[in-house]
Amino acid sequence: MHVKLESMRRRLGSAAALLGGAAALVALEGCASHSEKTMAVRTALNAGDPHGAIALLGERMGVKNDSDLPTDMGSENALYVLDRGSIQQSIGRFDHSKIDLEAADKAIDMLDLAHDAKDTIGEYVFSGSSGKYQAPPYEKLLVNTLDMLNYLELKDLDGARVEARRLAVMQKYVADDLKERENAVLGLGGMLAGLTFEESGQADEALRWYDEALEFAGFGTLRDPVKRLLARGSYRSPRLKLLDSGPAPPDPAAAGEGEIVFVVGYGRVPHKIARRVPIGLVLTEFSGVIAPDNAAKANALAAQGLVTWVNYPTLGPEQGSYEIPAAVLDGKYIQLEQAVDVSHQVREEWKKIEGKIVVSAITRMIARAAVGAATQAAAGKNGPLGLILSIGAQATLVALDAPDTRSWETLPARVAVARVRVPAGKHTVHIDARGVLRDATVEVDKGGWSVVSLMALR
Repeated sequence: MHVKLESMRRRLGSAAALLGGAAALVALEGCASHSEKTMAVRTALNAGDPHGAIALLGERMGVKNDSDLPTDMGSENALYVLDRGSIQQSIGRFDHSKIDLEAADKAIDMLDLAHDAKDTIGEYVFSGSSGKYQAPPYEKLLVNTLDMLNYLELKDLDGARVEARRLAVMQKYVADDLKERENAVLGLGGMLAGLTFEESGQADEALRWYDEALEFAGFGTLRDPVKRLLARGSYRSPRLKLLDSGPAPPDPAAAGEGEIVFVVGYGRVPHKIARRVPIGLVLTEFSGVIAPDNAAKANALAAQGLVTWVNYPTLGPEQGSYEIPAAVLDGKYIQLEQAVDVSHQVREEWKKIEGKIVVSAITRMIARAAVGAATQAAAGKNGPLGLILSIGAQATLVALDAPDTRSWETLPARVAVARVRVPAGKHTVHIDARGVLRDATVEVDKGGWSVVSLMALR
């Protein structure tokens, strides 16, 4: 009898240690997903309080001032900095915005380089958010695109050219390595890079970028600038040749004119949200992507009626993107063209990876069941206490399995543009997008230019 009691104590001790370790991890890591941690930030933006949103991000990063960067630029902090950079841009703090975007850009590049097998193992066994963050193509392209916009707002062509060249490197990576040659985000980047090189006096480089932009809808406003550049440059393409007919419009400087370029972003892209659903429902929804072996194991677990929940991320709704923004120049409305539907790119990218994410979530669920079986064996296979501990172990690991909802949440859902010739001198500009306003007085020299933007992230 004494031997049996001692054996039971050992089994209970092993089971308690296993549960205690898992519980400690829950206490240490917390079970909130990234999007749950940033809910207050989104709420502040929805309420029209971007300054409050910036303060909340600062609290998350543990920094005191709006311009401070966290000492640890790990994956979540890098995303907090990206979000803050977007919001800084939305309130006209272009200097602060470029610091944030460039710091986050470098951090995410390092995270990509550091991604290794340990991250993959963690994602498949422990939690979808345990690996290092890897930015999807549209995010990589928009870091440099939006930062170029910062420099253009500040009339810093040197800085804008640096971001354009960084965009070219990322564009080549997305096209050649990721095989994405039809990402509409390239159109907006092409337009801003073309403007950068046009105003820098580099006609052929500008034409190359405008050629890229004209592949996508929403850039009819570039026709006259391209025709003027074709008269000065040597770069040609089949697309540009279609515009190379008839006389070029008069040069703005000779006509005593300049140009104002409008860039208006509005709404916010769909962010990821955590989804926790029974395995039976997941097996029905994603039957086409689940391997037969995993499906058999998952069905066996579902038949037990125990803790068989699957945790994985999905896309939430986008925020307020369908309202049409308005731009008024000297009291007259300007026609804006939609340049890029960023929300569409988010959804398209998600379609490509959703199946793999669900498979990894099911794999983790099966791993949790294995832990539960080991706990039950340690406490006595046939005893009621073993069953209780098994369920407890699985439930603890379910709580610990935070779906990976990391993303750049403060991207505009859509961006519209316009380019207008105006007489040299001062002009009044009014932009209204979703109740977010920008009023400015813009002075344009003969042959000069000015970029006026608004990012209404509510």
